[in-house]
Amino acid sequence: MKIVKRMTQIVFLAVLVLTLVGAPGVNAADRQDSVVEQVIQRGVLRVGMSTFVPWAMKDKTGKLIGFEIDVATRLAEEMGVKVAFVPTKWSGIIPALLTGKFDVIIGGMGILPSRNLKVNFSHPYDFTGMSLVASKKMAAGMTGIEAFNKPDIIIAVRLGSTAVTATKKYLPKAEIRMFDDEAQAYQEVINGRVHAVVGSAPTPAFQAIKYPDKLFLPIEGTFTREPIGFAVRKGDVDTLNYFNNWIGYVAAEGWLKDRKSYWFETKDWKSQIQ
Repeated sequence: MKIVKRMTQIVFLAVLVLTLVGAPGVNAADRQDSVVEQVIQRGVLRVGMSTFVPWAMKDKTGKLIGFEIDVATRLAEEMGVKVAFVPTKWSGIIPALLTGKFDVIIGGMGILPSRNLKVNFSHPYDFTGMSLVASKKMAAGMTGIEAFNKPDIIIAVRLGSTAVTATKKYLPKAEIRMFDDEAQAYQEVINGRVHAVVGSAPTPAFQAIKYPDKLFLPIEGTFTREPIGFAVRKGDVDTLNYFNNWIGYVAAEGWLKDRKSYWFETKDWKSQIQ
């Protein structure tokens, strides 16, 4: 019995030592702080984003404004840090997050299972959907989504966006042309080189209003509904917990709804960019 008791004491002491100093081969330098802790220590929240009206765009002075800019700015303020926006091409924004070029993606990113394999998403803080704006020259008389699901129809989309997924699903017969920049895709339809652009609402409607002689809306509203979330690197429970609780707090407060209404349902901000 003495031998058993002695062995039990040895095991207990070994566990205690490992708890206090860490397992062999694991030291303080190997244990990385959560992104939230790193941001607080650094004093800056680095946000990956891409220009995307009215989520994020530049005003006449070159300053970034938009729904996502408001969201990221308030998030940083309540963390007690500054915000630094890191403009990034949409097609490479997830790889840039994974290599540590910024701390979080706040850029109207749809929560997709394929993306979720690479990153973790927060709870949705917004919902969007895909819409369609067409060329009066190329698509005269065409109405409804099915009218554009033909082999001789050319659809422009932004590379790496959920517009690509939506177009492949709902317009599988059409030819897809992808562009790194959203503005390039819309310029193609304005110039009459493609039949239509698929993009996140309300941008297609804004383009139709801006160019009434060249563009029209062949369908009303959107033909998809997508949840939007913050994207962070995998395995950071602390950071995900903080972001989820922050989203819940500002949503309950009504602030998210107010900001969404301002940027998506009014044109009060248009004078800032024109």
